[in-house]
Amino acid sequence: MIPAAQAIQRPRDARLLVIDQEGRVSHSPRSRFLDFVHSSDVVIANDSAPLPASLHGVHVPSGSAIEVRLAGRASLAPEDVRRFAAVVFGPGDYHVRTEDRPLPPRLAAGDRLVLGPLKAAVERLLGHPRFISLRFGGPSRAVWAGLARHGRPIQYAHVAAPLELWDVWSAIAGLPAAFEPPSASFALDWESIKALREREIGFVTITVAAGISSTGDPELDRRLPFDEPYAIPEAAASAIRRASAIGGRVVAVGTSVVRALEHAAHANGVVAGHGVANQRVGAATALRVVDAVLSGTHEPGSSHFELLRAFASDATLAEAAAALESAGYRTHEFGDSVFIAREDRRAAMNSAAGFVA
Repeated sequence: MIPAAQAIQRPRDARLLVIDQEGRVSHSPRSRFLDFVHSSDVVIANDSAPLPASLHGVHVPSGSAIEVRLAGRASLAPEDVRRFAAVVFGPGDYHVRTEDRPLPPRLAAGDRLVLGPLKAAVERLLGHPRFISLRFGGPSRAVWAGLARHGRPIQYAHVAAPLELWDVWSAIAGLPAAFEPPSASFALDWESIKALREREIGFVTITVAAGISSTGDPELDRRLPFDEPYAIPEAAASAIRRASAIGGRVVAVGTSVVRALEHAAHANGVVAGHGVANQRVGAATALRVVDAVLSGTHEPGSSHFELLRAFASDATLAEAAAALESAGYRTHEFGDSVFIAREDRRAAMNSAAGFVA
């Protein structure tokens, strides 16, 4: 696959690789995404807007330049912005590949950080030299003001031009809560939402603090995804119940939506409210809520790809990965998309064994 190098959310030539519930792979323009959604379905997207979560500054004890990338918080409450989990890098910026960024100076509990107008302290290390619990000084409103003045969107080297916040806010963006854009929502615009309504397809949103996609360190990357707080309104919970009652599907727009909905699943369905998705979704996960997912294209081995293994067999995903590679699909947040209906594993196994399901 080819990294998408320009910050264009809805390129006219965006493509969609489709995997149906029988594991068959096909291709489509992404603009025809709704052709694969039924009138009885409900489409659920993440309306979280990304924070300006990249902060450059100084590690006071050493005087060294650092970049802090905010990566987690305990809740979505607007006043809960004084404490974050964060990944810290040494000197440099997004022009250098994340994997090649230097480590920060040695960090220790109590170290002071000056991040533009913001002052913070390292509370403790979180099991890795560049992963910390960070606490900002001052009231919450001052933290919001400092983020707005000094912060930038988290950015990676495949996009050369500096990103602005409007580059990473989707058409449905609301509460600033995500650390990186819930980029599957880039496939949506007001025309497609209007088309959903006209086709009588349910559409609702939830809010999930979508986490970062890479730390640049293989050991720390194995801990991804980090915990993601979420809020599910009653309208979304009710829409899921209605779809289930009429035999419709729950179609998640993005892996963060899958994770939140599966975390909120109970015996009687999805319960509205707030929570923190702290589980891993993968090949061993028995999905209880989500029937299909619209996602970006992800490389095998990434945490996002691991989640897709809950929807399709490894053999099907290998075929899809080969198709994405051979057809030159674009990857990363401004890339092309995949649509995967949850595979009927039993039917696939019977078919492979020569039986009729």
